[in-house]
Amino acid sequence: MTDNDDRLSLLRNRRSMTKSRPDPVPRELVESVIEAATWAPNHRRTEPWRFVVVTGEARERLGEIMAEAMVARAGAASIPMDPEKLEKERLKPLRAPVVIAVAAVPDPDPRTVEIEEIAATAAGIQNMLLAAQSLGLGAMWRTGDAASDPAVKRFLGLPDDAHLLAFFYLGYPEIVPPLTRNGNARSKTVWME
Repeated sequence: MTDNDDRLSLLRNRRSMTKSRPDPVPRELVESVIEAATWAPNHRRTEPWRFVVVTGEARERLGEIMAEAMVARAGAASIPMDPEKLEKERLKPLRAPVVIAVAAVPDPDPRTVEIEEIAATAAGIQNMLLAAQSLGLGAMWRTGDAASDPAVKRFLGLPDDAHLLAFFYLGYPEIVPPLTRNGNARSKTVWME
């Protein structure tokens, strides 16, 4: 292994947690994970990221809102509601002891490019994944229909123009998934000289 391999090992060894233990995560570790997001590159230094930390019983309230939003979406589309899917939606926030809703709130300056605000926040989420790994925690980045639902954003206190990019599940992993390779960069790279 070369020095470069050692430096990149955190990236190569990081994987999404599939199951979390119920053990609480100390607040200072949660804060460290969030702090890592704020070091992401950000054009014009607008700092578009917003974080809502949901723990304890608030996870159950979030699950109720997500389930209610699912029912409303199904009703609006005249789709019958599957009770199993509804219960699964309700239980999602209980996957881990900490759920961090991560949103991009675009800066109102007309010179701001909205996709850059979204990209900066996504880069921050990647930093959070790496920080969690380095602290011995497990993390999982999820979205789904609830992430774009106005009722869910309202519950989280996010403005209408926010882009909810992640439900970031954080905890101590109960199951460590096997290492898998996501692909070969060479097969997706074109060199132009």
